[in-house]
Amino acid sequence: MSGVWVFRNGVVKLVENHPASAAGPPDGRAVWRKALLHTPTGEVVASYASLERKLVTLGWERYYAGGGGTAGDCMLRFHKRSSVDLISLPKDFGQFSSVHMYDIVIKSRDAFRVIDV
Repeated sequence: MSGVWVFRNGVVKLVENHPASAAGPPDGRAVWRKALLHTPTGEVVASYASLERKLVTLGWERYYAGGGGTAGDCMLRFHKRSSVDLISLPKDFGQFSSVHMYDIVIKSRDAFRVIDV
């Protein structure tokens, strides 16, 4: 299930598959999008290259799962040797969603935060 929670006339409802465009919906209501903020630098993560540099400084490393032609080929994974945690992200940055952002925040406390943009 994906979509946006909309509050209108005292009622909250989930609008599924709602396009979160920068221009917003035709009726002029604001659409809140999420972004991943690197708290030590105050920088919003805008690419996987930027995210990987920040994760590496925190002890995360790229995890390459073996297997030819598996579903894992469409994922980027990061592993931290000091834990059992694994961060799995879609290879297409356009598919990077708030679910992935919160996963990073939970596994890298104090280094990231999810914000509304």
